[in-house]
Amino acid sequence: MKILRKIIEIDEALCDGCGQCVPACEEGAIEIIDGKARLVAEKYCDGLGACLGNCPTGALKIIEREAEDFDEAAVEAYLASRKDRGRGTKAGGACPASMVKNLQPVSCEDANRPVINQPAASMLGHWPIQIRLIPPDAPFLKNAHLLVTADCAAVAYPDFHQRLLSGKAVMLGCPKFDDQQGYVKKFTDIFNKANISSITCVIMEVPCCSTMLGILDAALKASGKDIAIQNYVISPNGKIVKGGD
Repeated sequence: MKILRKIIEIDEALCDGCGQCVPACEEGAIEIIDGKARLVAEKYCDGLGACLGNCPTGALKIIEREAEDFDEAAVEAYLASRKDRGRGTKAGGACPASMVKNLQPVSCEDANRPVINQPAASMLGHWPIQIRLIPPDAPFLKNAHLLVTADCAAVAYPDFHQRLLSGKAVMLGCPKFDDQQGYVKKFTDIFNKANISSITCVIMEVPCCSTMLGILDAALKASGKDIAIQNYVISPNGKIVKGGD
């Protein structure tokens, strides 16, 4: 039942999706969903405001209104279910490490300059990179050359940074184990908002991985956009078996 009590209120206009409030809430009442902090359920919020001091934009405040009563037993069950799914005891829709930021990749000239006993330079130009963590309005997506890759491909292909990632905004995930419909919605929103310049899709040479192309095709159809997809297929031993020059 609902009672008059103190509870968190989140100003969506002020929230930038940094995720700093998420680990501060021991009850797991807050998650980052579609790039914004959201209250998972009223009964998980104790109204004490431990998350307030972790918000850099002032998007959080404690108000008094009618809400479901705080349910400690429900919180314990919720946190236990998250732990069983391998996601930890704190709500982890995003953590401070998921804060959107631009990085500074080295230039192609510097990356290709011969250096003895030095590893190849990173071409990564932004953070985060996981599909589910990137908000559709992330600044690095605007007019971007988009690289959508299966996470295994980024590990299997040894020249991933220099040959495929350079100059692109990357979004990485697993089309088998992640939420496919969530991916379709995410990419549909991105295609509607970001004016994507080109799409490159990199998948593994396994049947389940081809689903990533279907996800992108569905999102393009839903958004009404017509953007050609350049597709690369990587073998488990790290060779490009389809695509490329």
